[in-house]
Amino acid sequence: MSEEPDPRAPEPEAELPLPPPTFTFLVASLRTQAEVHLGLLSLGEENEQPNLRLARHAIDMLAMLSEKTRSQLTLEEQRFLENSLTELRFRYVQVSAETGKA
Repeated sequence: MSEEPDPRAPEPEAELPLPPPTFTFLVASLRTQAEVHLGLLSLGEENEQPNLRLARHAIDMLAMLSEKTRSQLTLEEQRFLENSLTELRFRYVQVSAETGKA
């Protein structure tokens, strides 16, 4: 005697595989957050305005990671973190200037 599934029950969501929890993935996640807040990446919303406060927070989090992990990272991790910070700081200044002109 098997029970039939409830037709009103929600469909089980297919679980996407998660990436391994690496330092590089953490940096990439924070970088992506900053890029979204700077308006460099769109999440499908039209007329998204940059949120400089949240962008600055994500950049500051990366800077803190850089400081706290100094001389503890592989060369590849260190370069990725430094390059991310350099790029984001540059973009932050650009977006700040553009926002000020508007």
